[in-house]
Amino acid sequence: MVRAQIQLSEKQAKQLKKLAAARDESVSSLIRQAVQVFIRVDAGPDAGELRDRAIALAGKYRSGKKDVSARHDDYLAKDFGK
Repeated sequence: MVRAQIQLSEKQAKQLKKLAAARDESVSSLIRQAVQVFIRVDAGPDAGELRDRAIALAGKYRSGKKDVSARHDDYLAKDFGK
């Protein structure tokens, strides 16, 4: 691990210590968890997760139209007003 020094407001430090005590964890552990959540949210899903989501959706919905594969551009243009 890499040691880092941060500055917190008095209120943040108090709240973080209280939360750490309630969870029976260290303040450092909570900060590492928070950083990991921030990184995950900011980075968004990785390519594998996006692929898995797309595959899960394939074939899930039905339009009732039989020519979507041939006329998909026409349907998109109509729906998006182009």
